Parts: sequence; structure tokens; C-alpha cells
Amino acid sequence: MYSIKEVEKMYGLPASTLRFYERKGILPKINRDGGGRRKYTEQELQWLQLVMALRNTGMSIDEIKDYVALIHEGEDTLEQRRSVLLKHKEGVEKDMAQTFSYLEKINRKVAIYDAMIHKKNGGDILI
Repeated sequence: MYSIKEVEKMYGLPASTLRFYERKGILPKINRDGGGRRKYTEQELQWLQLVMALRNTGMSIDEIKDYVALIHEGEDTLEQRRSVLLKHKEGVEKDMAQTFSYLEKINRKVAIYDAMIHKKNGGDILI
């Protein structure tokens, strides 16, 4: 079992975000100890990791809530859940391809500057 402070340190999420996710139903109700402090289980941490992956790849809070609602509906929604994740995956892959394209442009520009600096410093331009 992990305290909210431990989860904050482990994942770099502020306690306010963890409480927000719980309030919105994105995380399940977290059990509490005798003093009323949240205690996270390994299973809840695994769920949090998925939520972080979805959020950090651009899925909105509302989309995550819809996905969680499908989970709560049971096995009849397996195909829908898979479809949600596939659609999100396709968007992530498209974003990654675009980012890689931008990175290639930046790398080409850096290479041009490297060559110009090398030439300015008296070296021959290597082709």
C-alpha cells in the first residue's frame, strides 16, 4: 500500500491531480487507512500508469472517463474498449510520425550549421 505522498514521488503527479482523477471517476475510490489517508494498491498504481499513458499521449479527461465507463459496463464492451484504444493508438502514431519528420528537419539544419562552423574554422567541408 502506498500513501499519496509516495505516489506523488513515484510518478511526479501532484496530489491534487490524483484527487482530481479520483473525483472524476478516472481512478477508483481509493481505500483509506484509519486516519482517513488514501492508500494505493499495486492494482490502482497499474491503473494510474495507464491513465498517465493515455493523458500524456493526448487523450482528454472526458475520453478517459468514457473509456472507464465502458470498463464498468463489463465484458459486453470489450470490442468497444479495444476500438477506443486502437483509435487513440492511431492518433499517437500519426503524431509521432509528424514529430519525427520535424526532428529530421531540425537535424538537417544542425548538420548545415555544423558544416558552416567547420568551414569557418578553417576546415574543409566534408560531403
